[in-house]
Amino acid sequence: MRHLMHLILAVLLLSASGTAYAEGAATGYGVELEGFPYPYAVEHFRLTSQGLDLQMGYMDVKPKSRPNGRAVVLMHGKNFCGATWETTIALLADAGYRVVVPDQIGFCTSTKPAFYQYSFQQLAANTMALLKHLGVSRAVLVGHSTGGMLATRFALMYPEAVEKLVMVNPIGLEDWKALGVPSRTVDQWYERELKLSADGVRQYEKSVYYGGRWKAEYDRWVDMLAALNRGPGHKLVAWNSALIYDMIYTQPVVYEFPQLRVPTVLMLGDADTTAIGSDIAPPEVKAKVGRYKLLGKQVIKTIPNGRLIEFPGFGHAPQIEDPTMFHKALLDELATR
Repeated sequence: MRHLMHLILAVLLLSASGTAYAEGAATGYGVELEGFPYPYAVEHFRLTSQGLDLQMGYMDVKPKSRPNGRAVVLMHGKNFCGATWETTIALLADAGYRVVVPDQIGFCTSTKPAFYQYSFQQLAANTMALLKHLGVSRAVLVGHSTGGMLATRFALMYPEAVEKLVMVNPIGLEDWKALGVPSRTVDQWYERELKLSADGVRQYEKSVYYGGRWKAEYDRWVDMLAALNRGPGHKLVAWNSALIYDMIYTQPVVYEFPQLRVPTVLMLGDADTTAIGSDIAPPEVKAKVGRYKLLGKQVIKTIPNGRLIEFPGFGHAPQIEDPTMFHKALLDELATR
């Protein structure tokens, strides 16, 4: 009877969550993603940065089975949020890990400042302040997409706090500017982001992230972004997105991979073609950027104590595209100390 009651409760909660998501996707979410259901309780860490009072949304999920004494920090990408790690969080918690999942300043459930000098150093310092607040002195970092760039910067700044660095289809494996991708001003990025729509995001991700393939479950994450952008914080969300794109374009980490001093794993869906700004690049430039099938093999040679795991035929988010495949590989790597 107890198991039956738990099943009924789970169904009711899932139904309520789905209703909230559908309503929010239609009307738009709040400036800190109010209205979008996260898989675990969202807490807020208050900090002062650049003279501003800010708050970082985060999930701190305790082990569901016998604790193994280890912590994993999951870092989201540019077009993702902490919530998109939901299946990874559940798997790690079930395996005995404490899982900390921050939303970075400017993203998702965190503050969108009117003015902020974005840098990966600043976001890494913010994350370190959060981990100190939570009493996490050492952790495995798992960074996806832009989160891979941030995790790299964090590992360079605070190697003593990093047990292992895992990058999942990180961007920044190449310097787009040096390769000829045209630059945009922040104002140009802003005008672009003001026009963001669910259809546009879906078409981009289908083409660039997933090699022309699409699954209905991806729509939840597309609508999360689009409804955040068209909500009451429309201009502020777009402005922060523009500043963040400028940070990504102008602060490549590829030159500093040889300086990494922590065990590093590069996990790549090799069909990914992500390259910031490639949409306005000349054909001859576009043809040579975002080629993850080549980038992984090139970059891993520059990383001391680095290991490459490729997922042939998979795209930018293998943890979403094939959770079973990805999580088996991740758990195997975390088991290797």
